[in-house]
Amino acid sequence: MPASSATANDAARHVPVMLAEVLKALEPRANERFIDGTFGAGGYTRAILAAAPDVQVLAIDRDRNAITDGMALVSEMQGRLTLVEDRFSHLDKLAPMLGESGVDGVVLDIGVSSMQLDEADRGFSFRRDGPLDMRMSREGSHAGPSAADLVAQLPEEALARIFQVLGEERRAHALARAIVTDRQKEPFLTTMQLADLCGRVIRSKPGDIHPATRAFQALRIAVNGELDELGQALLAAERALRPGGRLVVVTFHSLEDRIVKTFFADRTRSQAGGSRHQPVAAVPPPTFVQTHRGALAASEAEAELNPRARSAKLRFAVRSEAPARDTGTSFLGLPEVSLQSGRGR
Repeated sequence: MPASSATANDAARHVPVMLAEVLKALEPRANERFIDGTFGAGGYTRAILAAAPDVQVLAIDRDRNAITDGMALVSEMQGRLTLVEDRFSHLDKLAPMLGESGVDGVVLDIGVSSMQLDEADRGFSFRRDGPLDMRMSREGSHAGPSAADLVAQLPEEALARIFQVLGEERRAHALARAIVTDRQKEPFLTTMQLADLCGRVIRSKPGDIHPATRAFQALRIAVNGELDELGQALLAAERALRPGGRLVVVTFHSLEDRIVKTFFADRTRSQAGGSRHQPVAAVPPPTFVQTHRGALAASEAEAELNPRARSAKLRFAVRSEAPARDTGTSFLGLPEVSLQSGRGR
């Protein structure tokens, strides 16, 4: 079977995580307009379009394969779906493609899709041998250094910080040291080379996650700049949503969830904390209202059927009438890692 056909079949079988909860939070109504910032296999988009009459969706993905495979759905929806190859951090600039000022909902499903994991040549999976790539986009201006480039070029301390900060890997320094030693003999070009090294350095017990899990996660996040993209996308959604619009975000690990939690906490509060020695300081009007505090988790039934759902957390909020704040992402506390190569062992 040709690769594109296999991918299309995988897309048809793909079930998006926490779909019922996402739809409940988005509340699609007739004639509303939505942005799906992470189109993937189109699961959320298809469900939103089916939820109410004459709904329109602008779907975004930086993966050209996802765009290509989604064109059949574009044709099927007869003008109600616009599919764009771009970064979701640009969603506010793309929103005017829907033809009106402001959108009624934005949904973001953060992380790598099961389709990408299933494609060995993308280099995301430590269980399938392929080139050590991990780039969500490998074409044009969106392409950047691959995972193999980082493993080959970064100094030991920079690699260790990536593994420690972005992967929360306890053996980060030992792993970085082993990579730097081994790459002098032979470059790391395939996923299995790196996965085997992780297996030698990181000890695991029966029932533990695969020894390469956190290292691969860290490299993927670094290669694609995922945490900064998420921060920028949250600000873009704030600008794109009209009053009453809903922002729904599904995350899969603690770093992502912490960023979303911090964003909503900042955007829903009406005053800064005070103390006996310092008066309560005024802050700009809240730009979001949370009708449900905290994160929702997948049901036990869904987690049993879909392992990816076990770590999923969903947070959502409703856009207020306050103007979007003209701020950067520093308040989100995004972790800093360097992707600059340098002289090192």
